[in-house]
Amino acid sequence: MTEQERNIAATQNLFAAFGAGDVPGILGLCNDDIRIEFYGPADIIPYADMYDGMDAARRFFETVLSSVDIHVFEPQEFLADRDKVVVTGVLHLTAKSTGRDIKSDFVHVITMKDGKWSKFRDFMNTHEAVKAFS
Repeated sequence: MTEQERNIAATQNLFAAFGAGDVPGILGLCNDDIRIEFYGPADIIPYADMYDGMDAARRFFETVLSSVDIHVFEPQEFLADRDKVVVTGVLHLTAKSTGRDIKSDFVHVITMKDGKWSKFRDFMNTHEAVKAFS
């Protein structure tokens, strides 16, 4: 198995843990110095912010999972080159605080180190998330 194949497999395993709501399983696939970047207005989207380190990553994933109901989280493509994995897909979430839907494509750019996530950047239609949480 190549490094790229291992990185894709680790990312698929992390996504499976996310789908199961398994925060310890997610964190087990992250490096201690993980950096998470979720773009958008932090005063509206509960989990929009920059997160550094394992405690912050735990807070990010717990906040996401407690803020939305996940109906569809479907990765469609996994592209790997050197230490990067790029994932495209679609999602359908519901903001628990308002009952409004978030439907969007997404792109995740993940930097890997030693077979674990070192950096995670999330790109989606944050306009849809703002509408859902407002």
